[in-house]
Amino acid sequence: MKKPLIAGNWKMYTDLTEARKLAIGIKNKVVNVKEVEIVLCPPFVNLLAVYEIIKDTNIKLGAQNLYFEKYGAYTGEINGEMLLGVGCSYVIIGHSERRQYFKESDELLNKKLKAALRVGLTPIFCIGETLEEREKNITEQVIEKQVKEGFKDISKEEMQKIVIAYEPVWAIGTGKTATPQQAQEVHKFIRELITKLYNEKIALEQIILYGGSVKPDNIKGLMAEKDIDGALVGGASLKIDDFVKIIKFYE
Repeated sequence: MKKPLIAGNWKMYTDLTEARKLAIGIKNKVVNVKEVEIVLCPPFVNLLAVYEIIKDTNIKLGAQNLYFEKYGAYTGEINGEMLLGVGCSYVIIGHSERRQYFKESDELLNKKLKAALRVGLTPIFCIGETLEEREKNITEQVIEKQVKEGFKDISKEEMQKIVIAYEPVWAIGTGKTATPQQAQEVHKFIRELITKLYNEKIALEQIILYGGSVKPDNIKGLMAEKDIDGALVGGASLKIDDFVKIIKFYE
């Protein structure tokens, strides 16, 4: 049986002091949780500090991005080896904010995905439609394009090492959340798509997270759906008690 995964994306929040305080607070309250895979994704500059707090615990460290080159004159970029060196196990790729604000294309994200896999990081690969695309009833076309182009030349073996996060862009940071039924419909479509591209076994084992204004009061409804395997949490992951309640959704 798949273990649910709850990841906290701290985005461009927390200075060093705040990051340490947040990591310590979360660690102290979830140290005995075995039912859920827990991942914290602080800003780059706080990765090592957070790792020093959570190493040798049940909490894993993740980064919010990486560059696809192994090394080179790419000022301001970070490669996979660097992330491994500060304790990362996971890395977020293709978050809607990267796609929207930094114009990251499916082709670029495919390169980043391969770079993460090459060094042994577990990618959390984000996909999702905008409000305009949903209102045009082209959600499935958008998702299919992002999946097919994002996973181009990804082998069956590699696919088994990837986590997918469905994030309706219209629900991120807006306070709006896809209903459990809306989220389930897209998660089911993603799983069926993976079945077609790979096989049913890989699709059934695929961890597919929901992301988009996840809170303590909606996590149980989301997690009750058949094809939702966890959550990529934004704002609520910056509040110790809220994030702990999300992690302990099963209680």
